[in-house]
Amino acid sequence: MYTEKSTGGLALLVIATAQLVMVMDGTIVTVGLPVIGAGLGIAESDLDWVLTAYALAFGGLLLAGGRAGDLFGRRRLLRIGLVVFLLASLLGGLAQDGTMLIVARVLQGVGAAIIAPAALSLLADTFPAGPQRNKALGVYGAMGGLGAVAGLLLGGALTEFLGWRSIMFVNVPFCVLLLAGSVAVVPGTRHRGGIDLIGALTATLALAALVYATNRAGSAGLDGLTLALGAAGIVLAVGFVAVQRRSRNPMIPPGVLADRGRLGANLVMLLMGAGQLATFYFLTLYMQAVEGFPPMLTGLAYLPFAIGIGIGSGVVGPRLMASVSARTTLSTGMAVGAVAMGWFALLTPDQNPWLVLLPAQLVGGIGLGIGFVAATISGVQGVAPQDSGIASGLVNTNQQVGGAVGLAVLAGVAVAVTAAQPAGTAVREALTSGYTTGMLGAGAFYLAAILAAAVLLGPRQRDRGGESNDAGPVRSEGEA
Repeated sequence: MYTEKSTGGLALLVIATAQLVMVMDGTIVTVGLPVIGAGLGIAESDLDWVLTAYALAFGGLLLAGGRAGDLFGRRRLLRIGLVVFLLASLLGGLAQDGTMLIVARVLQGVGAAIIAPAALSLLADTFPAGPQRNKALGVYGAMGGLGAVAGLLLGGALTEFLGWRSIMFVNVPFCVLLLAGSVAVVPGTRHRGGIDLIGALTATLALAALVYATNRAGSAGLDGLTLALGAAGIVLAVGFVAVQRRSRNPMIPPGVLADRGRLGANLVMLLMGAGQLATFYFLTLYMQAVEGFPPMLTGLAYLPFAIGIGIGSGVVGPRLMASVSARTTLSTGMAVGAVAMGWFALLTPDQNPWLVLLPAQLVGGIGLGIGFVAATISGVQGVAPQDSGIASGLVNTNQQVGGAVGLAVLAGVAVAVTAAQPAGTAVREALTSGYTTGMLGAGAFYLAAILAAAVLLGPRQRDRGGESNDAGPVRSEGEA
């Protein structure tokens, strides 16, 4: 809890900035993808792996990272994760080919998987349950949406003026400052138990196989390798469930998802992540491949999205959460997001950006900002103290895994739609048809999120952060 050892404002700044950097790096390479591909000789069909590799490692290892923080100390894991992330960023900036860059992106994802759940759990340790914690959680949740847009803005500017390698190196000063600022964060608590390594391995391999199979199906079709990978992913997923049932230290303790509200919030976050990352991918390609925007202008064109997320997460979302249920808040945010996706479907080549591109981003940003705040708060409310790391890891897992799967599915759909255009169709028109279809798919994910919220979330979610049916912490970390 909040102690004299911690300065609340500085602790929140460190924790929120850590979340901002982790999410930001999921999209910071997006605007620079064409330049990266040309510089490192990466085929256009493989460029999305620069995005997917990070999201997959991040999402696949978050559960293990969350449990490790619960057991070995959250502040300690935060610092370890920052060092891993810093070294991986240096490796990425020095990459000589596509393989080296993708390996670096995987290692960045590993570092992020350690940092993100530790940061969110430390936030719960630092601020007492109630309005104070909800306000802090609102700031943290806003970083989940704002970080993605900040990555696009910063990535565009750095690529334009300093080259694409700078989007890797920029993480170094962030990590150094966060390591220095981590002294302001309370150590948190450690709890007895163990890590289900077999469960972590099967979960990560299952996700990797399924995402790779989905991605490959979009370019190579349902050939033997694609079907084999899909089958392996399903078998591994079933194996993960079996392991969880028998494990003495399951990756996801039964109590974490026993609450329908937390289950619903995690499912909404999964669907929201699926639509968000794909939307940024298609908008970037539309602006650069169809409209010919340079990287800097592409980044600046995302400013309405950043403004919208700020409004949704900083103003509208918290007010809705204070006055109506989480179910109503989430449904409202996802409905607004779906409207924006329908608006994006009106994009055409050579269109005036003030008619669709910019205003639809503002609307979409508001919807996502509302959704991120509500899903983050609902996803960790009422969880037992010893499981807060895994609960926060699960919220982040769903955002990252949703992004990886959603991008793989919708990128395949977009490619198929573009290829199916009648002979003689101009290239720019064919590409736009594929991109807008992909964004309609993102809108379908948001509509599915509304259904999930309606079915699983109660009519009124209360803050139950102080309740626990399980044993409390065993001992303090005693860290410096």
